[in-house]
Amino acid sequence: MRYNRWAVSRCLVVAPKKVAEATWSSEASKWDHLKHLKIVPVLGSVRKRIRGLHTPGDIWVINRENFPWLVDYCRNAWPFDMVVIDESTSFKNSQSKRFKAAKLVLDRIARVVLLTGTPAPNGLEDLWAQLYLLDQGRRLGRTLTSYREAFFTQDRAHPGQQYRTYSPQDGADARIRAAIADICVSMKAEDYLELPDYIEDIVPVALDAKAQKAYAKLEREMLLEVDDQTITAGSAAVLNGKLLQLCSGAVYDAEGRVVQVHDCKVEAFLEVVEQLHGEHALVFYWFQHERERLLAALENSGLRVRLYQGPEDEQAWNNGQVDILLAHPASCGYGLNLQAGGHHAIWFGYPNWALEIYQQANKRLHRQGQQYPVIVHHLVVQNGMDEDVVQVLHEKGDAQEALMQALKARIKKYSS
Repeated sequence: MRYNRWAVSRCLVVAPKKVAEATWSSEASKWDHLKHLKIVPVLGSVRKRIRGLHTPGDIWVINRENFPWLVDYCRNAWPFDMVVIDESTSFKNSQSKRFKAAKLVLDRIARVVLLTGTPAPNGLEDLWAQLYLLDQGRRLGRTLTSYREAFFTQDRAHPGQQYRTYSPQDGADARIRAAIADICVSMKAEDYLELPDYIEDIVPVALDAKAQKAYAKLEREMLLEVDDQTITAGSAAVLNGKLLQLCSGAVYDAEGRVVQVHDCKVEAFLEVVEQLHGEHALVFYWFQHERERLLAALENSGLRVRLYQGPEDEQAWNNGQVDILLAHPASCGYGLNLQAGGHHAIWFGYPNWALEIYQQANKRLHRQGQQYPVIVHHLVVQNGMDEDVVQVLHEKGDAQEALMQALKARIKKYSS
């Protein structure tokens, strides 16, 4: 497109921050036909971003948080005739600043490319804003309202519900696919690449008698504070977070202090690490107190432990200099290539029913260039909220509905 066809002159890539910092430039250097391209980061302070914009190059890369700034800075002098949005689901909210900024410059862009491995993580509604950036509403409707009217029906409201929900009409999936088939292509890695096996290992975590008693007491007290008939999405999310914290062994109190409940999950984690016999492991946590407790548990292990914070940690992991890499799935779940550093992943804490984050995080190791079968170990507290979350993530069902039903079932258990 740039030098063979002369179809574009300046290309902008909008990507997650960690991907923008390292992945695009490091990946380009690995390919013979891309080595000559100069990739310029538009990152950092305003001064550095402006300098990057005026640096000669072929591809400019900016993180999605700064994309609205770029649109405002360039205004009518928009310089890019091609835009690539990496992980386009970050633009799925039509009310977000980044989506509104993109709308302002669509008429000045000749080619738009969207990339994502999870185009509709929370349902078909997520597609409208992304497709609008491709065709300005010609296929799915000029507005989100018209899209909903064409392909969805509004659900009945529940007492206390703060927002409207919509369910796809019968056959909506097929109609939507047919409408966008000429500008979208779906490619599965296993159809084009020879990837190693992907193996899941469910590690049951049994609480000892003392921990089980403490867990049951706290769970009962939390659940009985909520009426299953009037539970809202907001209260459900908070309650779910508390129960997941309990499964991991600690919980935040009203003042934000960490209250220790049990160490059973940490002990199970250390056993899994020991069974790896020196194999490197990428460990996912969700809450900050999980990270701190894992770091404390590994302090005297003799292992090289590192917390993922940026490109330096990615490079150290891929160079084999890290035994245990602790990472929050939201910070390293998109676009990072970690397959060279190991083939074991351990889920200690789970994303709150967030299928997209879960799938993206698992793909950090299971991707092109991985030489060994990828084994993902799930630490699951028996009879705890962990079980419900893992089941729904595997079934890829309606996360919000599953969350509500799981909590209502637990409330009824203690109410009856």
